[in-house]
Amino acid sequence: MTDCGCEKARRDLEEYLRNEVCNTEASDIRDHLDNCESCRDEALVNRTLTEVVARACKEAAPEELKAMVLARLREQQTHA
Repeated sequence: MTDCGCEKARRDLEEYLRNEVCNTEASDIRDHLDNCESCRDEALVNRTLTEVVARACKEAAPEELKAMVLARLREQQTHA
């Protein structure tokens, strides 16, 4: 049984989604994703997860919460 490119596409998928593969590899993976529903679905899941995590990382805690946490940390350090 020969692989239709799924193994390589999935192995390099994270790097591809972060634009960390050379143009030739990106083109090969893009072509594979255009023709393979299973890998395309996996790429969509990975891309969605990456976007959700990136959005979550951009969110900041409210200043009041930050101040409370820092105050508690300082309190703990003085009692240690």
